[in-house]
Amino acid sequence: MPRPASLPVAFAAACAGIALYSVMDALMKGLALAMGAYVALFWRLAVGAGIMVPLFALSGPRMPARHILLVHFLRSAIIAVMAIAFFWGIARVPLAEAVALTFIAPLIALALAAIFLKERIGARSVLASLLGLSGVGVILAGRIGGTHDDDTQLGMAAVLTSAVFYAVNLVIARHQAQHARPIEIAFFQNLFILGFFCLPAPWLLTMPAATHWPAVAVAAALAIVSLLLLSWAYARAEAQVLLTVEYTAFIWAALMGWLFFRETLTLGAIAGTLLIVAGCLLAARRQAPQIESEIASA
Repeated sequence: MPRPASLPVAFAAACAGIALYSVMDALMKGLALAMGAYVALFWRLAVGAGIMVPLFALSGPRMPARHILLVHFLRSAIIAVMAIAFFWGIARVPLAEAVALTFIAPLIALALAAIFLKERIGARSVLASLLGLSGVGVILAGRIGGTHDDDTQLGMAAVLTSAVFYAVNLVIARHQAQHARPIEIAFFQNLFILGFFCLPAPWLLTMPAATHWPAVAVAAALAIVSLLLLSWAYARAEAQVLLTVEYTAFIWAALMGWLFFRETLTLGAIAGTLLIVAGCLLAARRQAPQIESEIASA
């Protein structure tokens, strides 16, 4: 059981991880528009593997048990599908809209956490997720309207597909983080996903222009730091406490969309963001009384 004092720190680490990942999403959207989602992801993973190999070697590594290695492989396979679907989708859908669509994932993951991790889903956690989801609804009501072309519709379908895989990933992340160090998780995830992406490389891979390499390198570094922070956080707090943190991604997506892609912020986006933040605060406060009562009864 995590110490009560570690819960606010884990929550803050998860928030930071989501923020960094959102900046990486914006960089990857630009790269996907420039060279295609597969090529952008392949080279980001290749640079990430180059970063992780020496870090893992210096961490005093040991080969994980077979069942943990299988967890690394399974989560990597899920993330590979999730990533290509998401980055292909955001090349066709505004960044903030795409991130908003992924917010079905925490609700799916809450149910999966109850089924597979045997976590008790309290009323406050459900209310926090519904509050966050209502914020998404407000945002979508103001942002998604009118007629979309076929390419946009396909992009939205890809993002929704990614959200389903992301929900499974969130639950596996909690189990994985309890049995492996963040450095080990980041190393094997980069290695396995890169292996999956090598399969179609003879037909799809191209070399990026020199001007794109700085963005590729920064995206790889941000992805690794974000993964380390989230892995650390999920090892110290229940999935249902951290899931609502995912909603803060919209705040960052809206900001990145405005800075890099000239997407405008609306009153609906601001109102929805306030609801999302309220949901996160509710989820963050949910755990402390339960932990205190468990300690008192121990």
